[in-house]
Amino acid sequence: MPCEDRPIVSFVMATHNRRAVVVRALANVARCGLNQREFEIIVVDNKSSDGTRETIREFTPHLIALDRNAGSCAKAHALPMVRGRYVVFLDDDSYPMAGSIQRMIRHFEQDPGLGAAGFTVHLPDGRRESGALPGVFVGCGVGLRAEALRPVGGLDAHFFMQAEEYDLAFRLAGAGWRVEVFNDLHAEHLKSGSARRSDRTTFYDVRNNVLVAARYLPAPYYRIYRADGLQRYRWLAAREGHRAAYRRGLWAALLREPLDRWAFRRRRLTPAVLERFYQIDTVQRRMQELARDGIRRAVFATLGKNVFAFHRAALLAGIEIIAVGDDYFSARGRFYRGVRLLPMAQALALEADAVVISNMASAQVDHAMGRLVRETTIPIYGWYGTQEAGITAADESNSKSRVADENQETTPAVLTG
Repeated sequence: MPCEDRPIVSFVMATHNRRAVVVRALANVARCGLNQREFEIIVVDNKSSDGTRETIREFTPHLIALDRNAGSCAKAHALPMVRGRYVVFLDDDSYPMAGSIQRMIRHFEQDPGLGAAGFTVHLPDGRRESGALPGVFVGCGVGLRAEALRPVGGLDAHFFMQAEEYDLAFRLAGAGWRVEVFNDLHAEHLKSGSARRSDRTTFYDVRNNVLVAARYLPAPYYRIYRADGLQRYRWLAAREGHRAAYRRGLWAALLREPLDRWAFRRRRLTPAVLERFYQIDTVQRRMQELARDGIRRAVFATLGKNVFAFHRAALLAGIEIIAVGDDYFSARGRFYRGVRLLPMAQALALEADAVVISNMASAQVDHAMGRLVRETTIPIYGWYGTQEAGITAADESNSKSRVADENQETTPAVLTG
């Protein structure tokens, strides 16, 4: 039994002027399945003015009242107060689903090297939310071992929002801790998956992703992923009408980037940790297997955040990439490293030997697979979904019943960062 004055789990969330939403989340957290002595709830309030603070005090005595809005990274202010052996980061509109906290505790107890246990995050419309790289958790649902979190410094409050999960995951892995996302841990996230991006989101996406690359990626990958990321967010900004926010984010990144590149020079990802997250060699081996099986021309499906690994692997394997199919990013005259970006239907109409889902976000891969098995008889290879699959025309009908029923939407899945 735990000591009465030390809970097993500390739940931490940040909020700002969302009283009704945070009340619902807190009520669900209180039903996490642990008894009251086994958990605590710490809420960081970002200078709310709608009565949120007074309402929160009805649920927990552990309220940190800030005099400014510090964004989702305000959770960093709770670390000195945390008493639990494990810390669960939540958003003010997310909560763990039944049984998940008990299973999370078992994962930590069974693996002393586990530093972070990411939850599978579910959205109200039935879709999932996932990180863009294997092992990177979503910030609205992750359990962390307190003894791992404290030495690496917790969340970086400077990030405010966006990409803070990558920054923390890389620091944990760099310190020797295992970072994993588990299919048996589930969190509900009440936000809408189709919610419009704000220009503030664009600003922090641009700034923070540049800083993550500067801090952790060794040469030559630093320049490669920096360029790819800026292209990605420039296209997103153009689509959303956020060009000014993109420019502000880039300017803010340029001001801080040299300092972070130097200050974090001893925290570059080692080859093993780089491979753990970016899987450059793994994708190369899989692409070589396709080449040995006779694949010569391929269409890439979806412009994933780590599409570079797939592009590089295809070139080394001698596979021609004839197009990248992506309805969200495609536009007249757009190319990724010399490869045309086309609407998916146009890309699938080309004469290809295979379709490769060039994405590592499991939610995106599952969504793309569900759509592709309905729209093409070309063999489909998706290696990073919840179930890895190489689907051929011969078993397409079976694949439809196994995959497509759970993936009826045709809009993009949701990923962080």
